[in-house]
Amino acid sequence: MSKITFLGAGSTVFVKNVLGDSMLVPSLQGFELALFDINPERLKESESMLRNIQASNGSKCRIVAYSDRKEALRGAKYVVNAIQVGGYDPCTITDFEVPKKYGLRQTIADTLGIGGIFRNLRTIPVMMDFARDIREVCPDAWFLNYTNPMAVLTNVMNTHGGVKTVGLCHSVQVCVDHLFDGLGMEKEGVRSRIAGINHMAWLLEVTKDGVDLYPEIKRRAAEKQKEKHHDMVRYELMLKFGYYVTESSEHNAEYHPYFIKKNYPELIERFNIPLDEYPRRCIDQIKRWGEMRDSIVNNASLSHERSHEYASYIFDAMETNVPFKIGGNVMNTGLITNLPKEACVEVPCLVDASGVTPTYVGDLPPQLAALNRTNINTQLLTIEAAVTGKKEHIYHAALLDPHTSAELSMDDIVSLCDDLIEAHGDWLPKFR
Repeated sequence: MSKITFLGAGSTVFVKNVLGDSMLVPSLQGFELALFDINPERLKESESMLRNIQASNGSKCRIVAYSDRKEALRGAKYVVNAIQVGGYDPCTITDFEVPKKYGLRQTIADTLGIGGIFRNLRTIPVMMDFARDIREVCPDAWFLNYTNPMAVLTNVMNTHGGVKTVGLCHSVQVCVDHLFDGLGMEKEGVRSRIAGINHMAWLLEVTKDGVDLYPEIKRRAAEKQKEKHHDMVRYELMLKFGYYVTESSEHNAEYHPYFIKKNYPELIERFNIPLDEYPRRCIDQIKRWGEMRDSIVNNASLSHERSHEYASYIFDAMETNVPFKIGGNVMNTGLITNLPKEACVEVPCLVDASGVTPTYVGDLPPQLAALNRTNINTQLLTIEAAVTGKKEHIYHAALLDPHTSAELSMDDIVSLCDDLIEAHGDWLPKFR
């Protein structure tokens, strides 16, 4: 029996989408859906939820919850990763509150910035444990990573974990829809091409019937910037650098040195930047889960319709050899020629029985490559810190971070890193 293993299966709503989708796919009938989570209560809830769906749709998949991670992975053909190390409390709180003492504010803190660096440092050791298990009990498995920070973790699993890994992010999937809906433009029949790095990939081409739509997009965006809206940072980046970026404005506000500045507080108001957004989302998500839990976990007639999540389409393409196109995070094997070969890039990929085949992009426009490299610098130094165990590379990663370095002195950045290392305690490995 073939097996799909879900690590972090306590993410019940996401499990519903990924494995609920898989239960509806003909080529995946008979697969074992293996669930693993370190929280036994949440694991049981996800198992109950899937059994409810199975009772409603008659899927022939086999649902098994495991208390032993290695056994959950044993013989897996596909592994889905959706873990969050340290959760909202204590680690996310630490990522936000300690930097505030230095006047350093953040919005999401899960990808880059000082919060992204430390989220990586506590997650990479767990990912390396996964990789060791995978090499031992399912060495040919494809690892689908949904966990942030996407670029670093996907990079680490490929280069240091020895695991066939593709990173999957929603931002590419929804980029054109969000842009066109926000500007009131018709998106039917639109063709696009997107490439760059995760959370900072670029809408390089957007056409309809062979006509370049960027002039009209920029005209409408410039007009819309005269009033408050929720995508002001991305519009501003597009109007200054020429291209629309895939990830949201609240994310991109902290990937650049231009928007969150304690000496220019008016920028927060001008660009409608939601500081401390991620903690608010966490609190809201915890509340909503309490309200919706019974309707999912204890609903014997629970139904499910296939979502737009890439995972089940990837499984199906590999099983049937019918190609499917995704935006995937992969290593830069000459795909984007003016970004470092050591980087993880986000490019169009074709999926079929041979696996994930990324497509060649060539040079990005030079200003876009330059912006990407500012983020790649911090990503690569974060990996260096995790792999070598050297504290100095944590400092280097933070000193090179665009937002952190725009706000703090070198001495304060080093001091902040030391404070975060102490505050995280045993959530981090020991650095020398």
